[in-house]
Amino acid sequence: MNETFINISKIIERDSKSTTYKYALLRGTIDIIQDNSPFIEIKKNVVEIPLGLLIEKWMIYYYPILDSDVLIPQINGENLKIAFQSKFLPIINYYNKFGGLSAFYNDIRIKGISKEVNVEFYELIKELKTNIVKNPMQYIGNSINKSVYSIYNYQNNSSLRKSEIQNSSWLINSCGTFTIPIEYFKAFKILGSFISGTDNILFKWAEFSVNASGKKLNSEKIISEILKSPITERDVSNSKKLYKSILKENGEIICVWTGKKINNYDIDHVIPFSIWKNNDLWNLLPSQSTINNKKRDKIPSVELITQQKDIIIHYWEIIHKAQEQRFLEEIQVTLLGNNPIGNWQNIAFNQLLNTSKYLIETRGYEQWKI
Repeated sequence: MNETFINISKIIERDSKSTTYKYALLRGTIDIIQDNSPFIEIKKNVVEIPLGLLIEKWMIYYYPILDSDVLIPQINGENLKIAFQSKFLPIINYYNKFGGLSAFYNDIRIKGISKEVNVEFYELIKELKTNIVKNPMQYIGNSINKSVYSIYNYQNNSSLRKSEIQNSSWLINSCGTFTIPIEYFKAFKILGSFISGTDNILFKWAEFSVNASGKKLNSEKIISEILKSPITERDVSNSKKLYKSILKENGEIICVWTGKKINNYDIDHVIPFSIWKNNDLWNLLPSQSTINNKKRDKIPSVELITQQKDIIIHYWEIIHKAQEQRFLEEIQVTLLGNNPIGNWQNIAFNQLLNTSKYLIETRGYEQWKI
């Protein structure tokens, strides 16, 4: 089970992030399992689920996104649209005249989609079915197994045909099924709501605050405030300026990752700031701009950090000499712990290695090598 959770973490962090399909696939699967759907069947080492249930979830997720007055990008690249957007919008526009998402959902669950958009709905379902099976289902888990359909498998065991009544039952009976390994099913059943966010601490915190305010506040505003970092962009900028001013007085600058002499350089967060909101001076090192752009939000591998040990410690000693009090206070809290300050270089370096290994192997973040 522990390995499965690690794999799920890797999928979330490492798998392709060109669209939101991966998140919709995981969220939909988790929600179906959390709903304890009676259509879920356990078969030996896999669990079988109707694809129609997942398609229904996708429509509920993407309806408000596509209907939003504010553009909420779902795919990387300017002016790019998700595959089923053009087929979904006419249905959204129709239902917005009769109550929007709620009316749309009620029709799907009870009497069936309105005959006014019955044909359009059928075309949307065809598009969604193809898109889900050919895209996220095929490639999810690729970062772990380097193969296709390594976690999700589709069974085309029914045919999709037009019907006068197109509702949840029709979706379940017409779109085939998919399977996931039973260990993933168990993981999603136990902690799925925490993974998908519906029961995580932030949501529960926000929910409490909304109720305590007499529902005068909304959860989106509360979550935005809860997630504020104490370290601002200005703090990051000031630390980088300080770092550069110190390096100017030490002559030759060497890229921490390549070992090459550089004139123009970036100040890189060794452990990316997006992953760990750490702006300590020890976590800032000079890097060639092109190299830094390749690294971005990846974690330097244990091998790379070990290989560059002398350069890393060299820069630490320069910063320690120039900003002794701040440097030692920061490194004590984040790397040294209860260890004595006397041999700080090796102790801190070993903890940096441990942190890199933990983030890559346990948290599932993508490692980076030159």
